[in-house]
Amino acid sequence: MPELPEVEITRRGIAPAIVGNRVKNVVIRQRQLRWPISAALQRDLPGQTVDRVDRRAKYLLIRAGRGTVIVHLGMSGSLRVLPKPGNPRKHDHVDFELDNGTCLRFTDPRRFGCILWTRRDPLRHRLLRQLGPEPLEDGFDGDWLHATARGRRCAIKQHIMNAATVVGVGNIYASEALFLAGINPRCAAGRIALPRMQRLADAIRTVLANAIEVGGTTLRDFTGGDGQPGYFQLELNAYDREDHDCPRCDGTIRRIVQGQRATYYCPRCQN
Repeated sequence: MPELPEVEITRRGIAPAIVGNRVKNVVIRQRQLRWPISAALQRDLPGQTVDRVDRRAKYLLIRAGRGTVIVHLGMSGSLRVLPKPGNPRKHDHVDFELDNGTCLRFTDPRRFGCILWTRRDPLRHRLLRQLGPEPLEDGFDGDWLHATARGRRCAIKQHIMNAATVVGVGNIYASEALFLAGINPRCAAGRIALPRMQRLADAIRTVLANAIEVGGTTLRDFTGGDGQPGYFQLELNAYDREDHDCPRCDGTIRRIVQGQRATYYCPRCQN
């Protein structure tokens, strides 16, 4: 599933190509995604100019003059800028045709993604209004992590993957951040002291920023807005490295399952 780095990379990839251009037409070949695409999108968006492209958590916000397209990539979705429309493939569900001749195409083989249209403030939409702080912006730090964990018995990995705590820390990046911070992913969140939470917050920012810098993680089929894959998987210290030597000590990376997700860590140096 594309996580925060992959969504941010997509945003950076598509924004220069579509901002300032007018939408000529919206072509919908498959309306049944995670939620049905509203007919209002096809009716209201054409004729409007794209003002900017923002990101909130794993949602892309394509803002126009009189509304916003909210896009979630789901498990397998992607947005790509094409030099011209045409030649759609089986899973190319939606095209946004622009007045400069280019086309923004939404592709989603599994159809778990969504494209929503709203005329209201998108940040007050039911999918976005309860989200926690952005990990790379002000408002997220060790104090926040420590305060939100107070009294909680859940494992720290589940705590940082909770979008009400902080957005965008998916499974891969949670394992990598906990490795960098030297914290066992099974530790109860409420028992971790403030200094260690500060290290963890720093590690989360470092891991996410590094992933964005190298284009995200391609473990299956993620590509950015330009169709290029990411390379963060080449820098993974723990994730998907079961039985490999720990890069930091003499231990061995182990795999456990938490919340039906694989977790990778070093029992020797993560405690």
